[in-house]
Formats: sequence, structure tokens, C-alpha cells
Amino acid sequence: MRFSLLGPVAVTTGPPAAAVEVPLGAAKRRSVLAMLLLRPNSTVSMEQLIASLWEEEPPAHAKTVIQGHVSRLRAVLAEHGAGELGVELTTHGSAYLLRLPEGLVDAQRFDHLVSSAQPEGAPADAVQLLSQALGLWHGPALTGTVASPPFAAAAHALEERRLTAVEALARAYGALGEHDRAAGVLHPAALAQPLREGLIADLMLALYRTGRQSDAIAWFHRTRELLADDLGVDPGERLTGAYQEILRAGPVPDSGRGGGADGGGQAGAQPAPTAPAHQAAAPAAAGGGPVPELLPRPPAGFLGRTEELAELARLTLAAEPDRGYGGAPGGFPSEGGITLVTGPAGVGKTGLAVYWGHAYAGAFPDGRLFADLRGFSGGEEAAPLEVLREFLFAMGTPADQIPSSPQAASALYRSLVARRRLLVVLDNARSSAQVRPLLPGGPHCATLVTSRSRLDGLIATDAARPMRLHALGPEEGISLLGALLGPERVAEDPTAAQELVTLCDGLPLALRAASAQLMARPRWRLARLATALRDERRRLALLSAEDAGVAAALRNSVARLSADDAALLRTLGTGFAREVNTAEAAALSGADPDLIQDALDRLAEMHLLDEEATNRYVMSDLVKLFAQGDGSGDGPPAGGRPH
Repeated sequence: MRFSLLGPVAVTTGPPAAAVEVPLGAAKRRSVLAMLLLRPNSTVSMEQLIASLWEEEPPAHAKTVIQGHVSRLRAVLAEHGAGELGVELTTHGSAYLLRLPEGLVDAQRFDHLVSSAQPEGAPADAVQLLSQALGLWHGPALTGTVASPPFAAAAHALEERRLTAVEALARAYGALGEHDRAAGVLHPAALAQPLREGLIADLMLALYRTGRQSDAIAWFHRTRELLADDLGVDPGERLTGAYQEILRAGPVPDSGRGGGADGGGQAGAQPAPTAPAHQAAAPAAAGGGPVPELLPRPPAGFLGRTEELAELARLTLAAEPDRGYGGAPGGFPSEGGITLVTGPAGVGKTGLAVYWGHAYAGAFPDGRLFADLRGFSGGEEAAPLEVLREFLFAMGTPADQIPSSPQAASALYRSLVARRRLLVVLDNARSSAQVRPLLPGGPHCATLVTSRSRLDGLIATDAARPMRLHALGPEEGISLLGALLGPERVAEDPTAAQELVTLCDGLPLALRAASAQLMARPRWRLARLATALRDERRRLALLSAEDAGVAAALRNSVARLSADDAALLRTLGTGFAREVNTAEAAALSGADPDLIQDALDRLAEMHLLDEEATNRYVMSDLVKLFAQGDGSGDGPPAGGRPH
């Protein structure tokens, strides 16, 4: 008798080659068994079973239902010889215990095989053990159980263990030099888990080590776009580190395709082309070389912003009535123009810039470059040389011919784009100094810069044309909810939809996070989430998911403040309603009014405050909750960076 959790929940008897499945009956009975199998040889209380079997309010006779399922399970197991194998389902007060000998549950066998494997120490043995372990899986874990949070959490935990085994198997293949096999193991897992950054990083390195550098880079850009669209975050250290390692190293020999008979070494390594195949085949730009295309895919669910898109076109393109490109309104890049899109965290600056870049693609026949400068991503900002290497590589410069100094790389970059009609999008910039080495300078190039800071220096010295992006209005916010959740669900309760937009401050990032909560709970009406969001202690937590969302975005903004400015933000968050002037802020903080004026201006420059009138500063509700600390552990740090 064998018990299965790694796929459909099942009990089988007989030899493996001719196993017979034991009939278990209804989903709730199968779910009772699954919960007992998840805790073998341990008691499971009646309360735990009830919480697992009913997502909504359980019926009054829930205990009777469970007792009936347990009674039937006892009978079914006894009919198929469970007692002879030492399998026993017993009652302990108001709890149940399923006594099982070791090794009868596939999840236990899986864990034993995985824990025995040593991918780096004994890779050949690890390949055998891990392959056997992964062979125990026959579909998504706990298939056939009821849809409830406890089972969803248990299935997720089992899936995490499977993915860890997949990654370990890939490491074992890599230790044997069989990088093709490592990539083959990781590829289907990466398709199924496109936001698992560690797995994608391992796949990128495996592809790179087989000479497939362009495929590895394409995976990075694909994942970066998904992280931005779905979670509103930037790539983490592991994914970025893999990408930088590939860019630094350049093309590699075709290493380890299959390995030798002993599983080690390289087989017939040959130098790879100096440029990726997809670039070599690309059409030539006006200035020579391939046409670069680094712009991420258009953001999912983008809608509205008609006036802002038109304003971007007005600022970025010079009118030319006799000429049009790609169906876009007539125009061509203005004389080396720089357009600066600024606004608070989560307002949709990146989405607007990327969407506009696709909508006006025809105005840039020589290519489109994109770089995330990571100015407000919680880690180190992108160094100019790192971005220049990527740009030069995309324009056909062999990796070994890219200069090693930022100044020389910048000069080569400017010379390559001098005669091109090119769009350069510099996203998430921290400062004007970070942007300047990356400005193309060609008379027909256009540059879009996005930032949470106003970047006044770029306006003063480089004639950048600013455009402030504001939160969505009520109609646009409701339309976004309809696009994400379906118009029917929003139409059921338009009043609650409008309240959700208000509670989310009209921020697209917050509305997407709220929609994610509702999509995960299809039975919830919009009013139920609105009620939960009214609780200010929970609002930021509900508008976040795994350190992504509004709180994470604000945390990254505040991390760029000085310790004094962060302290002032915290003081303002707790000390006034929504508006404050310099005198009131000075009284609250006990500081000199002149110093406070400068600090208020810096907070406004970072869009943590809005100066709606002279000396009248307004803080949005979500920033105020973050500044107060909303009970989720968020809020300005006690100390920031020094002045």
C-alpha cells in the first residue's frame, strides 16, 4: 500500500507495475486523508480539519461530516489490508492520528532521496537520486483536495521542495560539465515559475555556458519585464548578478555539451561567434550595425493616460506633417531631446514610458534602448559602465571590443548613435549625474528618463522637458480594476470600486495589488476588500505581496533620504492631518524653520509630499500610513543615509 501526495491524492495497492487505486470517494474525504498524510504519526485536531475543509463559514454539522469521512476511510483502508502493513487510523479525543510505517508516503520518500543527494560533492550519485525523487511527481501536489488556504499553503510548500530539487539536479549536471542537461532541467520549471529569480538565474548561466549567450540575456529581460508588470519590483541581486556576470565575461566556448563518458570535462569546445546570432541577422541601422531592441514588452492591462501619452509625444517629437512612421502620428525625434517623467512611487512612470515607446516605434527606425538604472530599487544603482556595455553590445559591438573605462565606453556609444533615429529610455533614475553619461547626444535621438525625484539638475543643465505624472482619476481607476478583474465583477458593486480607487490613492501599483487580492479570492465582493482596507493598520499590508507593492516601493524611496529627512517624514506622518506649512512643521519637529523649509522641499522633490500651493505641503494617505508605521513593520527607518 502506497500513499500519494505529489500529484493526485491517492492510495494504491499491489506491485508498482500493476498498482490498483483504492476508491476514496468525495473530495472532502480525500482532503481529510491528505491532511492526515501531511502530518503522519501526529495528531490532527478537529479544528484543523474543519478549517481545511471549508473556506467559508463551516456548517453547523461540520464535525459530524468529518466523523463520517474518517469512519469511511477506516473501512476502506481495512478492506485493502492496511492493518497487516501497520497502517492504523485512530481517534485521540477530538483529534485523529494516522499511524504509518516509514516510506509509504511519496512525499517522505522524496524528502529522503533529496536529502541524500550531494550535488557538488558527489554529482553523479546526486543525478541518480534527484532524478528518482523528481520521478515521484505526477502533477501538481494535492490534486483533488478542496480549494482552501491551508491546502493551498501545503501544496505551495511541496512545490517549493520540488523546485529546490530541480535546482539541485541542475547544479549536479553543471558540476559534471553537462550544462545542456542543466538547462534542459531548468527550462520547463522556468516557464512554469517565471518569477522565481534564482531559478531563472541558474538557467541563464547554464545557457551561457553552452554558448547560448543571447538566449541567456533574453531570459533576463523577459523576467525583468514580468517582475515590473506583475509585482512592481526590480530584479534582485541573484538575477542581476547572473546578468552582470554574463555581460562581463562576453561570449564563451561551447562548453560541456554532453561531457565525456565519465561525465566530466569539455567536449570539443569551439569559440562562439563574437555577437549573438539574433543580432548578426538583425537589419542594419542608419549608422551601421544591427537595430537594437531592448524595450520591454508593453505593460499588461495598460489603459487610459490619453492626455499624458499625447503630452509625451509633444515633448519628445518635433512635428513634421509630411512624414509619419508605423501608423503613429507624424513626427520625428526632436533635436537630441530629453523628456523627464517624474512622479511618486507606484504611479506608473515605467509603464507609461514603455507603452509610449511601443506606440511610437515607427518614429525610431534605428532602434530602442532601455536600461533600468535601479535608482530606487533598494540595492545598488546601475553603474554607467554596466549600462553602456549593454547598449554597445546590443548595437553589435563585440564584447571584447567594449572599452573598460566609462569615459571611453561613453565616447564610443555617442559615436555609434550620432546619426541614428534612436529612442533611449533610462528608467528609475536616482540623480542627474547618473543619467548624463548615458545621454546619446545625437541630433535625431530622443531620451525618456523616469524618476521619483524631480531631477532639477537635468532640467537646468541639459534642457530636459519635465512632465509630472499624477495618480489616476476615479474613472480611469475603475477602468483599470475592470481590465484586471473583468468588467462584470466591477459592475456588481460600482460604489465599492470607487472606494477602492480612493483607498488606493489612485496609484496603479496599489490598484494592481488590490486586484491581486481579489483574484486570489474569487468569492469576495469588492465591498469586502474595501471594508478590510478601511482599517488603516492593515491597508499597506493588504496592498503588498511578498515584499512587493506600495510599502516596498515607499521603503525604497525613503531609503534614499538622509536620516534627518526620514525623521521629519515620520514626524509629519504622525503629527498632522494632511496639510502642513513650514511654521507648523518646524513647531512639530522643534527645528529651525529655514532648515525645515529645505527639508520640506527635498521631500517634495522626492514626491513624498506635494506642494499644492505656496508653502502648503500635502501628504497622501498611503505615504502618511507608511510614515506612521501601519502595524506591518513598515515605516521610515530610524536613520537613513547621512547628509
